[in-house]
Parts: sequence; structure tokens; C-alpha cells
Amino acid sequence: MNRTFHARIAYGQWLFLLLVSALAVYGLWERQMVLAIVFVLLLVFCIERLIHTTYTVTADGKLLLYYGRFARGKEILLTDITSVRRASSMRIGRFAVIHYVLVSYGAQDKCVALLPVNEDAFVRCLEAGRQMPFD
Repeated sequence: MNRTFHARIAYGQWLFLLLVSALAVYGLWERQMVLAIVFVLLLVFCIERLIHTTYTVTADGKLLLYYGRFARGKEILLTDITSVRRASSMRIGRFAVIHYVLVSYGAQDKCVALLPVNEDAFVRCLEAGRQMPFD
């Protein structure tokens, strides 16, 4: 059975959307159509990517990273995953700017940072998938 986790939207992404929206409105307000079209297209790409980003753990032992229609997805075998850990960016006291799940995989120890909505369930699902024998 496949298990799909949706990505959460971080504060920095909300701030970026707000900034791009303001620039698009400014371009429309000042009748600078090239500027407005560029920022509206950027806004569409960003919103589409944020809404459609999913992480799927499949029954045949793969982690599928899907970043929306306009970006290329990634496929990682669960047997290639070397470590899964929760991490955070810069901390100020007990407050961290962003929390994420860091997945290390492959022979060269590549890493990918993921932002699932339910981090605990995602880590448990990956750990359980790593221990399962796949045919």
C-alpha cells in the first residue's frame, strides 16, 4: 500500500509568495506589463509547486518525490537510504527558523531536505520501509 505525505509550506515560502504578489500588483498598477507578466508567471509556478509537492512511500520499496507538473520528480530506493533524521536550520534559543527531515541516500551520501506535514509519521514510515524485505 502506498503512503502519500503532502509538503507543508514554510514561513519563508509564505514571505516569498507575498513579495512576488506585491511585485505583480505593482507591475499591474504602474501598467508595466512585462514586469507584471513575469511576476504573475513566477507566482503561478511557485503556487503550483507548493500545492502539488508530495512524498510517496510505495509498497515496492521506493520513495517518490513529486514537485508538481513543471518540475522533475525524484525516485529513491528505500534500501539506498542511509539515514533519516529530523533537523532544523538556524536556532535562536528554543525557536528554529525551519524544521525539516534530512534523508541521506546513495553511495556518495547525497542528501535531500523534505518538509512533510506530519514529520513523525513520515520518519516512522521511512524507517519501517527500510527494514522491510522487498521482492
